Amino acid sequence: MPAVGIRLAPPPRPRHRTTAAALVTALLAGLLALVAAPPAAAAPVLLSQGKPATASSQENGGTPATAAVDGDPGTRWSSAFADPQWIQVDLGSPAALSRVDLRWETAYGKAYRIELSTDGTTWTSAYSTAAGPGGNESLPVTGTARYVRVYGTTRATGYGYSLWEFQVYGSADGGPVLPGGGDLGPNVHVFDPSTPGIQAKLDEVFTQQESAQFGSGRHAFLFKPGTYNGLNAQIGFYTQIAGLGLRPDDTTINGDVTVDAGWFNGNATQNFWRAAENLALNPVSGTDRWAVSQASSFRRMHVKGGLNLAPDGYGWASGGYIADSKIDGQVGNYSQQQWYTRDSAIGGWSNSVWNQVFSGVEGAPAQSFPEPRYTTLDTTPVSREKPFLYWEGGQYKVFAPAKRVNARGTSWGSGTPQGQSIPLSGFYVVKPGTTAATMNAALRQGLHLLFTPGVYHVDQPLQVDRPGTIVLGLGLATIIPDNGVTAMKVADVDGVRLAGFLIDAGPVNSPVLLEIGAPNSANDHAADPTTVQDVYLRVGGAGAGKATVAMAVHSDDTIVDHTWVWRADHGEGVGWETNRADYGVRVYGDDVLATGLFVEHFNKYDVEWFGDRGRTIFFQNEKAYDAPNQAAVQDGPHKGYAAYRVDDSVTTHEGWGLGSYCYYNVDPTIRQDHGFRAPVKPGVRFHDLLVVSLGGNGQYEHVINGVGAPTSGTSTVPSTVVSYP
Repeated sequence: MPAVGIRLAPPPRPRHRTTAAALVTALLAGLLALVAAPPAAAAPVLLSQGKPATASSQENGGTPATAAVDGDPGTRWSSAFADPQWIQVDLGSPAALSRVDLRWETAYGKAYRIELSTDGTTWTSAYSTAAGPGGNESLPVTGTARYVRVYGTTRATGYGYSLWEFQVYGSADGGPVLPGGGDLGPNVHVFDPSTPGIQAKLDEVFTQQESAQFGSGRHAFLFKPGTYNGLNAQIGFYTQIAGLGLRPDDTTINGDVTVDAGWFNGNATQNFWRAAENLALNPVSGTDRWAVSQASSFRRMHVKGGLNLAPDGYGWASGGYIADSKIDGQVGNYSQQQWYTRDSAIGGWSNSVWNQVFSGVEGAPAQSFPEPRYTTLDTTPVSREKPFLYWEGGQYKVFAPAKRVNARGTSWGSGTPQGQSIPLSGFYVVKPGTTAATMNAALRQGLHLLFTPGVYHVDQPLQVDRPGTIVLGLGLATIIPDNGVTAMKVADVDGVRLAGFLIDAGPVNSPVLLEIGAPNSANDHAADPTTVQDVYLRVGGAGAGKATVAMAVHSDDTIVDHTWVWRADHGEGVGWETNRADYGVRVYGDDVLATGLFVEHFNKYDVEWFGDRGRTIFFQNEKAYDAPNQAAVQDGPHKGYAAYRVDDSVTTHEGWGLGSYCYYNVDPTIRQDHGFRAPVKPGVRFHDLLVVSLGGNGQYEHVINGVGAPTSGTSTVPSTVVSYP
């Protein structure tokens, strides 16, 4: 049943002469400010170099324990060929620790612990993993200790354990070091099966959040492992519900997790910014309802029944995302215009409207585009699931799943989940009011960041420079850059994971909101890529905002897994120049993969791709509604900026299941030459493309370059291209 989801939009300092007296006054004021300023947190320093080191064994006379703490990258400690083995260093006195760096030789530890002691006899575990990746590992290890050891329990090879460097960082003088861990703040609601009033709390928050599309409320509901009966968790804006088990089936709700559209008269096209994760559901009626649109993730869920993606009454719905989930029954697509499902298992799928894409999904319908409109890939080339908080042994931890290649089905179905477990003590828990300077100090100290639900203003970029850093948001935590700064910059390093937060542009133009790597980055990250998951970027809507580029990806091999990059078409602070943003996503890195790319309404190009060997699986786009006239979107000789442009310099690129729609409601006579533009080269290929004119408000002349029939009239019928070239 065709459906149209149309979202209507509501409509130099003076220079002064400085006197000598003024200079003296200013100097005195500066001195007073320095005296009054609180002391800065001490930067972590290398504590272990040259300190006494011992080990359980050594392979031969040339590989002693001291070689791992001598600062020479060409010398190493190696152990006997047996498990377990350990190496420890004596720092000389208790110190406040911030991180441990391990630089493994080829013979590395697959399973090991970092242990701390004040006396060299009694040890506590500060970090553990059963899936160490080898290479260079930078681990958040906090606490006070004199002795630090690496205790290996499983070798990755038949040889011993071998470390080029074992480096311990912390405070050299006992000065302040930011603590890891702590409570999760007032907007994280944690339940166990004995908690009274769970339904009342769910209902209370839903009443606040049901229609608060641009409000400041942020909430996370976290359920400890166990069984919960008779619940209906209705999920509103900026609300996350999640289980705290290591697997979805550890936390079962005999009831529903529901999204409907009663607040918007049965129209689900504005059901944005919410999430359900890591739960098992036994729906009361046998089918759960999850009627959402962009920026709404359904991850690591097990529905023991069916899943209905449409609102009550089958009103409009505008697309969403499922990953790493198992739906035992049928997924009822109904009025959902587009949808992407990745690395999951389903009992079946009903109906298609415009663009339904599957990769690595057991039970997915067969490839059949353009009718039914199914694009199906047997596997996902590369994937790594989103990190998540869980509860084990009386403490919170974050699990970071391992990378999978040619993935199919869920990552948690059988066996031990593969990945890395990090205690909450390895995270700086960010709460409302925390400054950017404090967050950056925590990052420099070697801590990860866990944002509790809230709205955070930053007056300097958050600098994520350490390999393997996790920045995880709860409850759609929102970061707003002040004074035109870039909200977050990620260095060109391995394995950074960004997940679960929203960046909202401020009123002063930012050159970029989120920058992955620096311009001209060239490091190879294929073995351990940076991932960007459920990270959303918004320009306008909650108030006037501006940015030249929303997201720039410079690092090679980056995986962008589910993002909605949105220049607002409704809300506050909306207008062609009021929330100006020329470019949505610009990709400069090579071998970048996008799985679930939603980018909409930018003044010029929504997506531009300059890196080679890029791939996109599923793309959803609407062109900017509010272009005042044809001249405003004239791209040189081309009428209209393409939604997705691959630069002429690119030799290899591929995309599957890409759609662009236009609704030029200010000037319905605007015409687009094409939705997609790419160089004509053998290595540049596209599969299953479509363009749609919504009700005849603007038209496309072609689908890609000069290929594909034009749209026409007011019938909202897609024009498609099955294969290009």
